[in-house]
Amino acid sequence: MGGLLIMVIAFIGYLLAYQIYGRTIGKKIFMLSNANMTPSVELEDGIDYVPTKKEVIFGHHFTSIAGTGPIVGPAIGVIWGWVPAMIWIFFGTIIMGAVHDFGALVISMRNQGKSIAEYTSKYVNSRTKFLFFVIVFLELWIVIAIFGLVIAIVFNIFPQAVLPVWCEIPIAVILGYMVYKKGAGIWTWSIIAVVVMYATVILGYWIPLKMPSVAGIPPTGVWTIILLVYAFIASVLPVTTLLQPRDFINSHQLIVALGLLVLGVLFASFGGHLHVVAPSVQVHPAKAPPMWPFLFVTIACGAISGFHSLVSSGTSSKQVRYEEDALFVGYGSMLMEGVLATLVIVAVAAGIGIGYTKGGETVTGVAAWTAHYSSWAAAKGLGSKITAFVVGSANMIQMLGIPHGIALVIMGVFLASFAGTTLDTATRIQRYVIAELTSDIKLNFLSGRYPATFIAVGSAMWLAFATGASGKGALTLWPMFGAVNQTLAALALIVITVYLKYKGGLKWIVSGLPATFMAIMTIWAVVLNQTSFLHKHNTLLTVVNLAILVVVLWIVVEGVIKFFTISGEPAGEPEVASG
Repeated sequence: MGGLLIMVIAFIGYLLAYQIYGRTIGKKIFMLSNANMTPSVELEDGIDYVPTKKEVIFGHHFTSIAGTGPIVGPAIGVIWGWVPAMIWIFFGTIIMGAVHDFGALVISMRNQGKSIAEYTSKYVNSRTKFLFFVIVFLELWIVIAIFGLVIAIVFNIFPQAVLPVWCEIPIAVILGYMVYKKGAGIWTWSIIAVVVMYATVILGYWIPLKMPSVAGIPPTGVWTIILLVYAFIASVLPVTTLLQPRDFINSHQLIVALGLLVLGVLFASFGGHLHVVAPSVQVHPAKAPPMWPFLFVTIACGAISGFHSLVSSGTSSKQVRYEEDALFVGYGSMLMEGVLATLVIVAVAAGIGIGYTKGGETVTGVAAWTAHYSSWAAAKGLGSKITAFVVGSANMIQMLGIPHGIALVIMGVFLASFAGTTLDTATRIQRYVIAELTSDIKLNFLSGRYPATFIAVGSAMWLAFATGASGKGALTLWPMFGAVNQTLAALALIVITVYLKYKGGLKWIVSGLPATFMAIMTIWAVVLNQTSFLHKHNTLLTVVNLAILVVVLWIVVEGVIKFFTISGEPAGEPEVASG
């Protein structure tokens, strides 16, 4: 099957899924109704709770959940073959990921925009809430430290992307000022903002900014410090100052990038240049872990990701204006992420075959694939995954007549911009989580916007530099991140299932079956990781992973017990109008 056919079949499938499955779930299962008041209206404060047009909040939500996740996951998961990768991405997105994101968003909106960890207490019990907090804090702790490093790596590999990415910040602030302070039209001004931003892309191509070492700190470490300081500032600002306008610009950037990729696939296919060079199925790649269960852990974003439940119940639930908009924002954004993951598969399974340079030699076809994916060890590094996508995408985009160097910058900026959104959003969500937890344990002096953000950023900074000045300390915990993230997805689905069980009938099946599948896959992966860490005598990972396994099993057991003992509605359940 050619890259073009993969793309067309997947895209049609996503459109049908939204119109049929998505709308059915929204109307029949969650019974969305604009008669229900949303937290953004009820608790509007101009900082976090801000009623927002669905197109704008879609841009924020999508760019926050996407980041580099739907890129790096598929770019390495394809090593088991493009067929199993695409099957998981397509069906995982529709049946699991979109239900997970949408469900977490709706439940949070019906509980004053509280995080999924917080409302777990209401639907399961208070013990589970604090255990859930452990998983959520660990997830966000690693995400903040890692995404600072991811952007640093992008800047190091593609210095041409530095200037455009930083120029986007003042452009976004001006856009927010014009729209929210001066009442200017958001569409007109956002398009102007995107045009200006792409002008800086051309400028960045001619003025690459390579970060030198500073006071003995290597470039990645310097960038990590700068990015975490930025994350602190950005995450305490009102969402209308930077977060919303920048994310709306990024949503336009997404359209441009996806449009270029789609056109690149078309032109490369019709020109006879685009052939799938990756194997259909490769069950035992050199030195790779078993495909079952690790395919479902490696490819997270683009299929299902626990981090998405934190965005849904963190920032997005506080900004959705009308309840019925939740379908477009929650379910629709996840399908769009499936679209991006599909294009990533095409880029790394076919686009890379147009030309790949390694060791000064450029190879094409199957040789290009083999050069990059010779083994699990060769393909698994962050820089390696990023390079595979950017090079494969640029190869296809250059078929449109765009110089290869400019295409590299466009995709590098796209990647870093999305990672920046995830960094900002994750920091803001960690602040919410810390504020909720410290309020619950009566440490209210730590729940303020600035103290909670300081804890979020400070702890991530400590992790980033725990192993040295390079800022790569989070890589110490990275081997278990995939399992932790997917474990969170399973736990979120369990909470959604309990919520739907309260509503009566068989509504719970839409999340219950995915919850069962994800619980089995992720616990399996955590157990295999534990065996591997023990074998390698890695004490830190052995202890942390064991603690995670105990917490996860505990929450699963609590969730199952609650499921089979539910009677009536939980205390304080809001009235829900019929759809």
